[in-house]
Amino acid sequence: MTTIIAGTPGGPEVLRATDRPLPHPGPHHVAVAVAACGVNYIDTYQRSGIYPVEFPFIPGLEGAGTVAEVGSDVTWAQVGDRVAWASTPESYSERVILREDDCYPVPDSVSLDTAAALMLQGLTAHYLSASTFPLDNRHTALVHAGAGGVGLLLTQLAVARGARVITTVSSDDKEDLSRNAGATDVIRYERFRDMDTELPAAVRALTAGRGVDVVFDGVGASTFEGSLSSLDVRGMLVLFGGASGQVPAFNLQRLNSGGSLYATRPSLGHYLRTAEERSWRAGDLFAAVTAGELQVRIGATFPLADAAHAHRALEGRRTTGKVLLTTFQS
Repeated sequence: MTTIIAGTPGGPEVLRATDRPLPHPGPHHVAVAVAACGVNYIDTYQRSGIYPVEFPFIPGLEGAGTVAEVGSDVTWAQVGDRVAWASTPESYSERVILREDDCYPVPDSVSLDTAAALMLQGLTAHYLSASTFPLDNRHTALVHAGAGGVGLLLTQLAVARGARVITTVSSDDKEDLSRNAGATDVIRYERFRDMDTELPAAVRALTAGRGVDVVFDGVGASTFEGSLSSLDVRGMLVLFGGASGQVPAFNLQRLNSGGSLYATRPSLGHYLRTAEERSWRAGDLFAAVTAGELQVRIGATFPLADAAHAHRALEGRRTTGKVLLTTFQS
């Protein structure tokens, strides 16, 4: 099988397509023939060494495909079942080994490409809007990178829960995508010379000077101060990523002076701790897709062997929606 391996930390050029023997599942595990796997910023952080991993390293945490082989003591999965997964390492491969408990059955109404595109970012959008800050019709939220993979899904889920959504984007095309996802207002941050002051001024102009109840920020360093300054009293900054770099240490007194603010740095694994929670989140997402209530935008697909090109496109912010690597099985 073909697997993508980074031999050392570095840029996209360290990713190489490599032939490896087919793996076989042990007890409680299944082998899945991969149709598509998702490309995410965390893959680039790990590849580059920002997040420490052992090298040689196989990127990838999510995907979808068909069960090809089952190990002993597997209780429900059968050969031929369509499944998806999230937070399972080494997914940039033509075959992956998964714990049965980590598989999400994919309904026939959802394509495998869509399921692969939905997993990490959809589950992230779900926990952010339903659990970290449970949104309803009392709330106004600011969503950074509103035309990105998480941004488009989070906007739709937030609007479905009754919230008003303001987003930030960087181009006309991305503004159109964000508005089509349900954003009430879109801020064009590429026009700012000083994000720290101009972003909160724009937000307060849209909220009668009040600010927003919550900021969902996956950008990080370049937006952090502006995000804090965009919050209403007792508002919450939800920092769930660092596409522009990691946020430096800051004085907690900043939260007090900003209006008794809250700040949290959540991660997906802490919101998928039980089988019941995993089933609830994935079931909600697949049901919304099936009902036509959640649109999953696949912005770009690359053959598995072209993983380096996919990383360049993602890091260069040349994509909207989800980036996928696909195999001949897709």
